[in-house]
Amino acid sequence: MSPFARSYRPLIMGPRGAVGANHPLAAQAGLDALRAGGTAADAAVAVATTLGVVEPHMSGLGGDAFYHLHPAGRDEGEVFNGTGPAPASAAPDRFADGVAVRGPRSVSVPGMLGALASLHQAHGRLVWSSLFEAAIRHAREGFAVTRAYAYFAGETRAVLAADRRSGATFLAEGAAPVLAALIRQERLAHTLEEIAAEGAEGFYRGRLARRLAAAMAEAGVAITEADLDRYRPERQRPVGITYRGYAVTQTPPNSTGFTFLQMLKIAERFDLRGMDPAERIHVLVEAKKLAFLDRERHGTDPRHGAVPLAHLLSDTHADSLAARIEPDRAAHLPIAEPERGGETTYFCVVDAEGTALSAIQSLNSAFGSGVTAGETGILLNNRMAYWHLAEGHANRLAPGKRVRHTMNAPIVRKDGRLWAVFGTPGADHQVQVNLQVLTAMADLGADPQEAVEAPRWTSSQQGQGANWPHEGTGLLSIEPGFDPGLLAALEARGHRLERLRPLEGPCSVAVIRLAENGVRIAGSDPRRDGWAAAW
Repeated sequence: MSPFARSYRPLIMGPRGAVGANHPLAAQAGLDALRAGGTAADAAVAVATTLGVVEPHMSGLGGDAFYHLHPAGRDEGEVFNGTGPAPASAAPDRFADGVAVRGPRSVSVPGMLGALASLHQAHGRLVWSSLFEAAIRHAREGFAVTRAYAYFAGETRAVLAADRRSGATFLAEGAAPVLAALIRQERLAHTLEEIAAEGAEGFYRGRLARRLAAAMAEAGVAITEADLDRYRPERQRPVGITYRGYAVTQTPPNSTGFTFLQMLKIAERFDLRGMDPAERIHVLVEAKKLAFLDRERHGTDPRHGAVPLAHLLSDTHADSLAARIEPDRAAHLPIAEPERGGETTYFCVVDAEGTALSAIQSLNSAFGSGVTAGETGILLNNRMAYWHLAEGHANRLAPGKRVRHTMNAPIVRKDGRLWAVFGTPGADHQVQVNLQVLTAMADLGADPQEAVEAPRWTSSQQGQGANWPHEGTGLLSIEPGFDPGLLAALEARGHRLERLRPLEGPCSVAVIRLAENGVRIAGSDPRRDGWAAAW
């Protein structure tokens, strides 16, 4: 009998392809691409561009992304890194009062579109322009406001109202739109049509680039035409470990996917299946704390500093960290430099051939900077908020450097074949929730929907927060659904609990598992607008 409560949503299953995304319209766009004979890369273009329209608070052309693809039948995958650098004019001494969290001074070079185009060029089959049809239609005709959209628009209304175009597009007379109101983005539809017809190159080095740079300059954004011209997406090898016989691969630095792998290495030293639930949560929380200390010391752009992955992911280092975990006492491990959360979106695809894509893209905070780039309709990111300014910090701001990203996109294989692809938005919470999802499936036998819907915890160390000023509560946040005795046992170990309301835990997970017979089994998260589709 499963240790998990019966899930609310059904599993979505099909033998030929599956998509999990954080909005039903995006999942449908991806499924349509698969049904048209497209690959996982084709579906990625359809999903990514549609998400940028119907979930504008989470991602879009003005943001960043990682696309982690593992082709069927190959031993190794590939990561398409679409994270843009700080502008050439950015330097620590220009931010004496701290980096800007919102507004024009918070914008870094958008990298998502370049990586998406590189992914499609390498692995796509369908015509590029055909994959924009859903995004263009929803931008022009409008998409209906969901509860999640209304919540984030309400929380961010002051940021949006500060920009004339953003306020007019995403708010209704300065307030969050009502449920089912239509959000139309005609200017963005024109931009998407241009990109569909002419490709992504024009975004960085063409007519669109010139208009975009001029619009950003008018708004006070530091990114120039030269900054756009210099940008190139990077193709990288994933990083990976084995966990109880599963091969787990991740997005490499400047992603902090290695932190997820490190937590797994520590957890592998414990019999999670044989523990009671309180013991298991305690061990995972303590593993998280230790791994986050290493993230702070070493997470950086590898073009600007070495990341000692061989050491961080070694058995010797995992042994030494695991030995520091006391079974009956929560450690107080604040991040050394006194350092809030980000908003992102995740999706995954498995195509007819069994190629898997794990994808994550973001504007950083909800609605990013809040700045719309003139008549382009492009909402810009606020990724500059992730920088540190302290001399010697691995993630210290430098011109042209890519910031340390909480975004990560795992893929899991077993016995040489795909086993699962999953992930979530959620800033510092991402790797913690990914840890819970994978151990639920691999150690405790949960199916994807059970793993997604299970009550979750997240730990916030003091000084941990990704955004400036890098704060942290020191609390362990707990969703409803855990036994009261378990909570008492955690408190007895010294964990300070913050009790959340139902479905108010962070993150919005999408999962696709591959059954032994090839059926794709997809799960989606009810905490936001997540949806899965299969055929």
